[in-house]
Amino acid sequence: MRFEIIPGADQQSYTLKDNTSGTTAEILTFGALLNRFTIPVKGGETINVIDGFEDVTDAKANITDGFHSAKLSPFVCRLHLGAYSFEGKDYKIDKFYMGDSAIHGLLYDAPFKVSATHVDENKATLSLLYEYRDNSQGFPFNFDIEIIYKLSVQNDLQVTTHVTNTGTGNMPLNDGWHPYFKLGATINTASIRFDSKELVEFDEALLPNGKTSLYNSFNLFKVFGDTELDNCFTLNQPSYDGDLPAFEIKDEQLGLSLSVYPDEAYPYLQIYTPPSRKSIAVENLSSIPDSLNNKTGLIILEAGASRTFSTTYRLTQI
Repeated sequence: MRFEIIPGADQQSYTLKDNTSGTTAEILTFGALLNRFTIPVKGGETINVIDGFEDVTDAKANITDGFHSAKLSPFVCRLHLGAYSFEGKDYKIDKFYMGDSAIHGLLYDAPFKVSATHVDENKATLSLLYEYRDNSQGFPFNFDIEIIYKLSVQNDLQVTTHVTNTGTGNMPLNDGWHPYFKLGATINTASIRFDSKELVEFDEALLPNGKTSLYNSFNLFKVFGDTELDNCFTLNQPSYDGDLPAFEIKDEQLGLSLSVYPDEAYPYLQIYTPPSRKSIAVENLSSIPDSLNNKTGLIILEAGASRTFSTTYRLTQI
């Protein structure tokens, strides 16, 4: 069989493998984190393009230090004061804060369980499920979330999220991802292109101020250099497929490129450069930050309804 799924010894990690190309993707059940995405390159070296964790124990201890590969749901990025109103009621998030803002949702440390697996000659698929039933965190809306990782030919890793409102009333929803990608020793020498249309302007607290401005500085490839970003961008296209990615990073010396193809459910792209500059966070988002308050991109999911979000990461040797 060309594809296989290899469970870790503790059943807390699973590796999807293409035995023909040698490409692999390691997924942790903790947070449904993408921990490794590897490919053999010229000379026989295997390169991991995800800035992740040593193992599950490391992830559990350090997930809030950068939120590497975290699932962002049911809100993304920052939520001002951790407070919001929905259908006439006020709520206050009781989870992780950075400064005055609650950040990065409620599921980054959720204990997902394997709900399905499948392998054949074209793909390996791993499905992870978490049933959110927690009224203590300031989000008293029951929902199920299933995350499906599919490794297929062309070194494509598709990540699909299904959210179903299992409650009796409406629920507010944002969704996104927070992976960090690394190609080479530093992002400074990488060439980067992303298909931005506008910059979502932030105030000093890194919250949207209601304004946007034209931003096309990286619509064509250029060396990233010392560029610093912690910004949200609108994308030019409603969805991306084929040879037109929303984001590309390549390292000529390494001979490797990574492309990101979000579907129409992710019209925003957040990019963050950590101080170490050994990786870059590229976050597909369904809304801008603080959407539970500013309502931009906010989804209202009716009882029993579902919403699907998907993005694909492709590794290519150049």
